[in-house]
Amino acid sequence: MRLENARILLTGAGGGLGHELARQLSGHGASVLLAGRDVGRLEALRDSLGTRVAMVAADLTRTEGVALTARAARDFGVNVLINNAGASAFGLLETQPWPTVEQVLTTSLEAPIHLTHALLPWLKAQPQAAIVNVGSAFGSVPFAGFAAYSAAKAGLRAFSQALRRELADTLVAVVHIAPRAIDTPMNSDVVVALNRALKSQSDSAASVASEIVAALVRNERELHIGFPERFFAWLNGFAPSLIDRGVAGKLPIVKLHAKSQHSV
Repeated sequence: MRLENARILLTGAGGGLGHELARQLSGHGASVLLAGRDVGRLEALRDSLGTRVAMVAADLTRTEGVALTARAARDFGVNVLINNAGASAFGLLETQPWPTVEQVLTTSLEAPIHLTHALLPWLKAQPQAAIVNVGSAFGSVPFAGFAAYSAAKAGLRAFSQALRRELADTLVAVVHIAPRAIDTPMNSDVVVALNRALKSQSDSAASVASEIVAALVRNERELHIGFPERFFAWLNGFAPSLIDRGVAGKLPIVKLHAKSQHSV
């Protein structure tokens, strides 16, 4: 895709990855409609990026927020939707309050499906269009302590693949991107400590944004960012029991950090 011809709706634009995506997409000549809930962050980002950038403030977990964002996207002439907004929560499922679980599922799975549903007729009418769903390595390698988040991201990956097959006879491309851990403010201190204890590698928001932009330019449809996570995603599909055993060995560390979270 030629980004100078792209008019992009970017959700979660106020977050760490969203900020970098907006900056890099705009730098490649794309027009970007920033979507998020924090008006101040959106305004500051819009003002820093120039005249090809607009914004819409809305809560995508609410029906009226989806409708408002979809109207703004049509008015902007969007031909690319990037579902980047998401929510995560670390902890053992049995000790997590249900509203926390519900927020993760609603923000990371239901909201992107809802917005895609609202914009699909519009996108199908464009000469060229794309839907980009930003998932997670945990969608392919579900991990202890992130049950709800893993479920949401696995659902988003399945949604992406099913929709791609459903739209095979159209000009709408469906792209699924699965980054590994990203250094953003969304990670709590406990999650940062957990990643350190597990020796899990993470990437900067700028480097992940660069990978996503490159995938759009190359017209890729599936991308797992990072090794060995890419290998583990393949292995989990081929022999999940091997991943079960590997994660079981890390479970004491996960439980220790989950317990420390409640004492903070």
